[in-house]
Amino acid sequence: MARIITKELAKRIADKLKATVVSEGAHDMAYVYHNELLVASFGIRRGSSKDLGHDHVPAAIHLTTGKAKRLGQCPMKREEWIEEMMNKNLIPRAEPTQGEPIDG
Repeated sequence: MARIITKELAKRIADKLKATVVSEGAHDMAYVYHNELLVASFGIRRGSSKDLGHDHVPAAIHLTTGKAKRLGQCPMKREEWIEEMMNKNLIPRAEPTQGEPIDG
């Protein structure tokens, strides 16, 4: 069975999202932060096979499989992912700053 998200694609997704990658046992864990808030995390198996299945990644980064694949293959940018996470209320939007009062 062909894997949709391979080990190599999972690594590219982690790089694209500027994840902090930490070695933990048999896996590397990718932690994705935005403004010091942990938004997503997923494991990357360290086996030697590049075709290792990582089909758990889309759910972990709150995307469909197709969008996760696009993220790893370059058409989608980190900023677009952040915007999508804001639309899903997984990342809070910054409060607009109040301008100076207008004297009238």
